[in-house]
Amino acid sequence: MTTLSIELAGVRLANPVILAAGTCGYGPEVADFMDPRGLGAVVTKSITPESREGHPPWRVVDVPGGMMNAIGLANMGLERFLAEQVPAIEALDTVVIGSIAGHSVEDYATVAAAFDEVSSLPIVELNVSCPNTADGRQFGHDPAALRTVLTEVRPVLARTKLLVKLAPDAPDPIAMATAAIEAGADGLTVANTWPAMAIDVETRRSRLSAGRGGLSGPAVHPLAVRLVHEIHRRVAGPAKVPIVGLGGVLDWQGAAEFVLAGATAVGLGTALFVDPRIPQRVARGLDRWVRRQERGDIAELVGAFEP
Repeated sequence: MTTLSIELAGVRLANPVILAAGTCGYGPEVADFMDPRGLGAVVTKSITPESREGHPPWRVVDVPGGMMNAIGLANMGLERFLAEQVPAIEALDTVVIGSIAGHSVEDYATVAAAFDEVSSLPIVELNVSCPNTADGRQFGHDPAALRTVLTEVRPVLARTKLLVKLAPDAPDPIAMATAAIEAGADGLTVANTWPAMAIDVETRRSRLSAGRGGLSGPAVHPLAVRLVHEIHRRVAGPAKVPIVGLGGVLDWQGAAEFVLAGATAVGLGTALFVDPRIPQRVARGLDRWVRRQERGDIAELVGAFEP
């Protein structure tokens, strides 16, 4: 008998399938289109201390091989999230991970401290790598800057486990992963969307109102697999720090690639826009794959890639 149950930063998940931040609202909305018990976890929208309207339309466009978005971290803000969403999160029958964003170190610490008081958010994900806001990447490219924000955030998380969501285009991703782990990250999400542009050739203007956005979908999957492999091999694996592999998974094979490359869990985002039933199919496919590999536990296949 195989098991897909995993431990992510000390928190038990029913399986490795995680719905990525911003792809299913604040979390409870997922129950409108699937049984949450079939998921490992759901990540909320990124929450900032203040409410944000985000960018005007168009904010999401199709491109060959995937999609681009420039949402601009639109969210209701911390106060309303705690009052309006947390009660529904508490009733959701799966693990919920709270995503945190901000303009400053103080913003991240404020949201983190508030989330630490919410028992239904056992893990938080620090979004320091959003490619479609003016200030969403200030801590995502410089190891020293990342250490600065984690120095303030880590101490306020007395109960909650911490994932750090890395930028795929950082000048030195290994240095960023190292900085995150040394500063107290309990896990890494690898990685956010790739900065990109799409131009309407008739109007000669950007197809996105923000002028640029983040590319996701199958086009970035091989790039993300390489990042997961390198970070697992050189940093996270030796430190025994788990990775959430994120980028372009549309089927169980893509998820299995991430596992073999070194990911403990696998995030799905663009897949939900293609077909909301994909996460369940991915979980079933992973279960059959583990059986064919003659393993009793999917954890035995994490990082089992043989060059």
